[in-house]
Amino acid sequence: MRKKSIPPKKLHAYVRAGIQLLFFLFLPSAFTTAFSGIKALLTQIGSSSPIAWSSFLTVLLALCAYTIVFGRFFCGYACAFGSLGDAVRGLYLWICKKCKKKPRSIPKAVCRWLSYGKYVVLLAIVLLCFSGVYGELSGWSPWDVFSMLHAGNFHLSGYVLGVVLLVLIVAGMAFCNRFFCRFLCPMGAVFSLLPVLPLFSVRREREGCVKGCSACERCCPADLQLPEADSWNSNGDCFQCQKCLDICPKKNARSGRGFFRGNEVWFAVLRAGILVAVLILAGI
Repeated sequence: MRKKSIPPKKLHAYVRAGIQLLFFLFLPSAFTTAFSGIKALLTQIGSSSPIAWSSFLTVLLALCAYTIVFGRFFCGYACAFGSLGDAVRGLYLWICKKCKKKPRSIPKAVCRWLSYGKYVVLLAIVLLCFSGVYGELSGWSPWDVFSMLHAGNFHLSGYVLGVVLLVLIVAGMAFCNRFFCRFLCPMGAVFSLLPVLPLFSVRREREGCVKGCSACERCCPADLQLPEADSWNSNGDCFQCQKCLDICPKKNARSGRGFFRGNEVWFAVLRAGILVAVLILAGI
């Protein structure tokens, strides 16, 4: 009897979940390391001190260079905080389905305003680092709390505010796709401002779309519209999750150009491998 092949949509979902799990388990510190590079760089500039090269700065620049070439693949597949958000959202939707309840979501109009929040967070960090105050703050960072919990460190008595913020963020993750990534992540703000090359960005051939169809936009965790096939535009808020490729009924959405079409799953695996090599070479 001939074995049934796995539908491309499910295969891509399995590969995405597998890559996220592996990065979550074995390379969870990439986000905090790169963020530490930002803090160190801004603090040194603010104090007019010579910029001292460190492993933190190496990882930051390596991730920025990777993002310029491949887009925000790190955010979509490798960031531990982003993967946590996907897991929390998926669990919430599963519970709603089992309970036969309609899941609640933050309205898109509100999300559009909240999307500026990550730039406000980044600006606040810049000002705190420049003024030399950031280093004196302790116990408030939700990503520090997350890193401690991930490492099995539950001595959080000095991190009450950080625990409260993390709980609120996790709650937000349930009600909105990529809540932290879209609205609060300072690294996401940095990545979205980078001049991402359009070589591997996702785009669509609108003339072949079903009239009135907006499936790609509705499934997008960032509520983005895909650029046209002949456009070289690239949106810095795209997480490169490629869910739009799986849901398009006419397969008009595609990643990159030429031979990448139809090979997006294996291209995701290739990019994950390159990212692992980049992080290891950078000193993670």
